[in-house]
Amino acid sequence: MYPFKINDNLWILGNEYFHIYLIRGTKACALVETGISATAEILLDQFSYLKVKPDFLIVTHPHSDHITGLDYLKESFPHASLIAGKDAESFIAHPKSAQSLITEDLYMLETLTSRGLCSSRKVISSPPSLTGCNVVNDEEELKLGNLTIRFLEAKGHSPGNILVQIPDISTALVSDSLGNHYSGRGFFPTFFTGYTDYIATIDRLEKLNLKVLGLAHNGLFYSREEIKNIFQKAKQCANDVRDYIIENKKNDEDIAKDLFTFYYIDELTVYSPQNILSCCRLLVRRVRELNTNENPSKK
Repeated sequence: MYPFKINDNLWILGNEYFHIYLIRGTKACALVETGISATAEILLDQFSYLKVKPDFLIVTHPHSDHITGLDYLKESFPHASLIAGKDAESFIAHPKSAQSLITEDLYMLETLTSRGLCSSRKVISSPPSLTGCNVVNDEEELKLGNLTIRFLEAKGHSPGNILVQIPDISTALVSDSLGNHYSGRGFFPTFFTGYTDYIATIDRLEKLNLKVLGLAHNGLFYSREEIKNIFQKAKQCANDVRDYIIENKKNDEDIAKDLFTFYYIDELTVYSPQNILSCCRLLVRRVRELNTNENPSKK
């Protein structure tokens, strides 16, 4: 199934768990997402099949499932320019983040191997490097010949989170900014750096009037009506979690464990349980911060 051609300018590489997008212009190609160590060999085979090499490697954000394949790609394509968002480099440089990247990369490789999606690459032993990357700002553009891509700063999910809009073909590649998609069911909301910013990002994306919407996991949508429904579903899932946390009488740790039990199924089990439980704790924390900001007397 992969690589999968969306149109003459856009392909999905990777596999069913990790969608990695290749944008092909008349003068240059850009890779959006850099995957994990377990997808590195897969990507190299797919590039060989397509007879193309990326001129730009775009890191959407510095979470383990989007960046731990980076150094392998840099090694294979040393002339490709590296692009990332503000604060991405400082995030992966933090000691706690660095160890988490290594641990999670190993878990994801073992999981994919157990599901028959193997790679001959070894897991990372040190955090990937963003040294020398080009840091892009909101609405900065990059020309690929007949196509121009536009970078959008997307707050709410991760430090250094950027999205890629391709106005010429009414497309946006939004990574995890709508959450982690369960095929046919909805989303695991991922407002890890702020609920209000997360909703504002989705609202902004809704106004782009897209024909194609690409997620980083389990999601590619072609019709305007379907895309409209996906945006509404993403916001509803985030609102449901917010309301559940606010209205729940349990302590925060038990709420986080309940969220983990509900969400840690199907596609999300490619990640370690420790990772997803930590994510659920972050969701609780962000909602508590939101509630405190709206009710200053609780400070």
